[in-house]
Amino acid sequence: MSKEYKTLKEFYPYYLEEHQNPTCRSLHFVGTGLLFLILAASLYLGNYHWLASIPFVGYGFAWVGHFFFEKNKPATFKYPFFSLVSDFKLFFDLLVGKEKFRP
Repeated sequence: MSKEYKTLKEFYPYYLEEHQNPTCRSLHFVGTGLLFLILAASLYLGNYHWLASIPFVGYGFAWVGHFFFEKNKPATFKYPFFSLVSDFKLFFDLLVGKEKFRP
């Protein structure tokens, strides 16, 4: 990653390049989906201890996808905010069909 990204708009195409493997994309989708389910269940049931699992679930699935399938280093380490927002953007883009699980 040699280019310095200043905006999410210029970062997101790079993010998509780093998420070409269908299994990696699927793991990101599952992890982010579970994150939303845990958040909703925690708030609905008033069990706020579950919120502590959100980073492990979200990043756990994503990092397995990167290390074992995509074989690259997650952008989270250099661009934590852009990467987090891009994870959510990719989730919703996959959900509505704007992006495909197989690029």
